[in-house]
Amino acid sequence: MRIISGTWAGKRLISPGSRVRPTAEELRDVWLNLLADDLPDARVVDLFAGSGAVGLEALSRGATSCDFVENDPAALHALKANVAAVRVPNRTRIFKRDAIPFVEKIDRMAYDVAFADPPYGSRKLDRIVNRWMEIPFCTVLAVEHAIDYPIRLKGVQSRQVGDSRVTVLRETKV
Repeated sequence: MRIISGTWAGKRLISPGSRVRPTAEELRDVWLNLLADDLPDARVVDLFAGSGAVGLEALSRGATSCDFVENDPAALHALKANVAAVRVPNRTRIFKRDAIPFVEKIDRMAYDVAFADPPYGSRKLDRIVNRWMEIPFCTVLAVEHAIDYPIRLKGVQSRQVGDSRVTVLRETKV
């Protein structure tokens, strides 16, 4: 596992082990390319961060800061090691919390971009998307999910890679 593009392209990352499903490099590249115009100077949150690969990729591609939210001990160990390896402590924060209660307390537009990659088959993605629709805590919500997960909203961008899909939802001005 490595960072694909940007300042830290090629940097190797530590994997949290078999209990966590890391986002495949090809899928991560598609995901971040969909957000290429949104990342420069963005405040990012990486929910269900795992190893932190997605948030670190966003920082590598120009995001100003990234908050990582993770509560699995093995994933936290890998996440802390990966964040330390890129040496940007003033641009990152790690929250040892479950992503759902974390999101339920986020203020409106606290972030520019939020990444969410909850366990496939759980209802956690429903809760994240519903909360975002009630109180948009970011301008762009980018989610990874199984291809059969239904997101039935107008104006979303979506790309499939293998048995996964990334979907980008954007807050619209009323």
